[in-house]
Amino acid sequence: MIKRLNAHDEGFKQAFDAFVMQEREGGADVAEVVRDIIKAVRADGLAAVKTYTQKFDGFELTDDNIKVSADEIDRAEAACEPDDLTALDFAAARIRSYHQRQMPRDERYTDDMGVTLGWRWTSVDAAGLYAPGGRAAYPSSVLMNAIPAKVAGVGRLAMATPAPKGQMNPLVLAAAKRAGIDEIYRIGGAQGIAALAFGAGPIAPVDAIVGPGNAYVAEAKRQVFGHVGIDSIAGPSEILVVADGKNNPEWIAADLLSQAEHDPSSQSILITDDGGFADKVSAAVDEQLAASARKTIADAAWRNNSAIITVASLEDAPALVDRIAPEHLELAVDEPEALLAKVRHAGAIFLGRLTPEAVGDYVAGPDHVLPTARAARYASGLSVMDFMKRSSIIGCDEAALAKIGPAAARLADAEGLPSHAKSVRVRLKQ
Repeated sequence: MIKRLNAHDEGFKQAFDAFVMQEREGGADVAEVVRDIIKAVRADGLAAVKTYTQKFDGFELTDDNIKVSADEIDRAEAACEPDDLTALDFAAARIRSYHQRQMPRDERYTDDMGVTLGWRWTSVDAAGLYAPGGRAAYPSSVLMNAIPAKVAGVGRLAMATPAPKGQMNPLVLAAAKRAGIDEIYRIGGAQGIAALAFGAGPIAPVDAIVGPGNAYVAEAKRQVFGHVGIDSIAGPSEILVVADGKNNPEWIAADLLSQAEHDPSSQSILITDDGGFADKVSAAVDEQLAASARKTIADAAWRNNSAIITVASLEDAPALVDRIAPEHLELAVDEPEALLAKVRHAGAIFLGRLTPEAVGDYVAGPDHVLPTARAARYASGLSVMDFMKRSSIIGCDEAALAKIGPAAARLADAEGLPSHAKSVRVRLKQ
């Protein structure tokens, strides 16, 4: 039975808070297992990667087959449906166009004391991309992770993706070709992350690692952070739909299940001011679940992690949205801009009844790699900025140093750092 919460009920606040804070990932602690894998890859390199690939993917990795060849990529592309390739091209062009607009600008100016100041943006030299290959393979994620890196100017982009029993998804390889990925390695799991971070055999270390994965991949990214940069620690998928009773309940039900079908740990939430509409959506979800090819997964997510919340007015919705800080937020109302202005925390926001979350997953343009588990309170979706860093620029001539130097030396004295102070004063005496 789906959880139903009503803002009118006594005890709603406590029930809502408990729902927001519930743990969804569960399972055994993987930190120690991942720590051992990373340690082995750092010590033994490719030999350890081969061992773990045989153990987890049932595939004998060799020096010859670890890297996917250009011929293999071309054969995979030729095996894809032409309409699928056309859709990939369409999506890639929109994603590239959107991210090109995100590129930051360098700045250089001279302030009123004559000091040259500014900043300069440069990309990382090399980035690693992890592409899942277990429960499902996602060509769209390859585009979403790789294209921003290339737009940012990353010179080398290496992808690690598991190949269970040696098999790889042809459309994933076709997407990698379109995104401009330079190297593809058929390794997955924590060992794939470790190989990207520290190097293994033909795999040179990278500077940043992005991409989704299971609990072991997420924990591996957590453990290599600091040695390399990462995008985020991704959790289970989430959607929150704010909808009034004017919507088609079948549409909203499909939107809710679009995230529930990802994983049993996913979460779908409906907030509405119409109890009768809530009943219709619940019934429509049950009907669609019965016919779903991913019924087992989606049903577990819907029954165990999801909720329908009824409020007196949709004016009450933004406060609840901000507490949840969802990965995806749909505002399926007459005037979505009015609610948008009151919402502060969400990864991606979809405006109106005709903007299902799925268009953001594939072809809208903005990245679908988004903060989960309430991280939208402080984090953003993947962008070109995840592959860039900013260097400050400072320059003084004699007159400028004379104006700002004495204060710097005085502060150095106050902090008990005499060499700091002297490095300024020796120049002031010149």
